Amino acid sequence: MSGSGDVIAETERVSAPNYSPLPIVVSRGEGVWVFDVEGRKYLDCISAYSSLNQGHRHPRIVAALVEQAERLTLTSRAVHNDRMGPFLRELCALAGMEMALPMNTGAEAVETAIKLARKWGYRVKGVAKDRAEIVVCRNNFHGRTTTIVGFSSEAQYREDFGPFTPGFTLVDFGDLAALRAAITPQTVAFLVEPIQAEAGIIVPPPGYLTAARALCRERNVLFVLDEIQTGLGRTGKMFAYDHEPKAEPDMLVLGKALGGGVYPVSAVLASRAIMTLLRPGDHGSTFGGNPLAAAVGHAALRVLIRERLAERAAEQGDYLLGKLRALNAPSIAEIRGRGLLIGIEIAASAGSAREFCERLAQRGILAKDTHEQVIRLAPPLIVERAELDWLVEQLRAVLD
Repeated sequence: MSGSGDVIAETERVSAPNYSPLPIVVSRGEGVWVFDVEGRKYLDCISAYSSLNQGHRHPRIVAALVEQAERLTLTSRAVHNDRMGPFLRELCALAGMEMALPMNTGAEAVETAIKLARKWGYRVKGVAKDRAEIVVCRNNFHGRTTTIVGFSSEAQYREDFGPFTPGFTLVDFGDLAALRAAITPQTVAFLVEPIQAEAGIIVPPPGYLTAARALCRERNVLFVLDEIQTGLGRTGKMFAYDHEPKAEPDMLVLGKALGGGVYPVSAVLASRAIMTLLRPGDHGSTFGGNPLAAAVGHAALRVLIRERLAERAAEQGDYLLGKLRALNAPSIAEIRGRGLLIGIEIAASAGSAREFCERLAQRGILAKDTHEQVIRLAPPLIVERAELDWLVEQLRAVLD
């Protein structure tokens, strides 16, 4: 087997340079651990950006994948399959929604939500044709399609990719007054992440989601939550909006951990009244809702529920936050987060978060920097206390 250097050299020779990964070549994963091609062991605190809430290769999810792969993998939506209905029934029950539309990636699900919100605006709210507006937040991250990067406030995400789709208004995250001022008679939706993960684990003020939902109801605007990273147990509740009373969305966007870390699965959930605005031919996906995806998604949900992973995230997250705050390292500017979604902001005078992530990798911790100064910690929700203690010791060593 080739060493890490050879693998990295070959990869960089034949793949577009649109990522700057840590110089680690992972070849195997199990639970909360991954192993590189030389056999070195790492605690995975990236979790594929919350896609691995259930851990690497969870046996029940892998078994569901293998069993279904031996029967039927793909039909397209030209015919029914026997796995999609039971999966969506359980997903809707979990989220308290009436209907779901399955897709593959998070970005596809966000695009689906945008289309649904606009159609609702024209068909139900009565917005004039092609005048629909959607309010979004600065520092958002909803995906990488041209429509989505068009309403990003991150300059690099937009550079050289225009012209962009009109119809989006940016406001500051957590600022209810700004949201109120941005809503017009043409506004059809407010699309927001309950916690801005990619922006550096930015948690809004208490009560923000409840108040935003109430404002949306008052102004006849759909409240759309992107819980692709925050949903399915990551923040210590099944969904991040569960941390606030009466904050449930009109539309819920899920992905990442919905595929159990083995297959891309995403979905948009809403009421029957919203979903049935779509007619055959309005929207679709060859792979969306395929039997392999449905079997995996169903198993992923059952693992989350049966193993109480949301409750685990709450307990282990509180423990980890307490241990991190007790470090009192001068290189730390701030620690913030909820459940097992935690950001450590590095003081600018101490260097970049990337430097600290590289030092952590040398000590057997995989963590990724975001927005230059933030180390994001998001281990699988199955992580044990002893593993968290070891994580904190490695952090102490590099932060000191």
